[in-house]
Amino acid sequence: MNDKIEFVQQMQQRTKDFSLRTIRLFRALPKTDEAKIIGKQLLRSATSVGANYRAVCRARSQAEYFAKLSIVVEEADESLFWMELLTEAEIVRLEKLNNLMNEASELLAIFSSARKNSRNSQR
Repeated sequence: MNDKIEFVQQMQQRTKDFSLRTIRLFRALPKTDEAKIIGKQLLRSATSVGANYRAVCRARSQAEYFAKLSIVVEEADESLFWMELLTEAEIVRLEKLNNLMNEASELLAIFSSARKNSRNSQR
């Protein structure tokens, strides 16, 4: 039981750190219109990962847990999309985003796996 509590606390911190790193990235973006627009989209989705994971931890039912976890998966994937767009549009160099993109990918994999396991346990 302690392992589960420790894992949840680590993931809460990890998703909050992901949000904070994204905030710092947003502040460092060029002051162009396209960077602001894409940056705001990234800021919304990345901070939503942490906020919705907190909601997952407070779910009152298995159905609510699955629904909130699905939102976390969607927001993590969307965050990756916006980061890809920032690099492919040559707004930010890939080297600058590599670590944050790797973290988004890892979070996406963890939460996707948890959602799949949750779905399987409902059957």
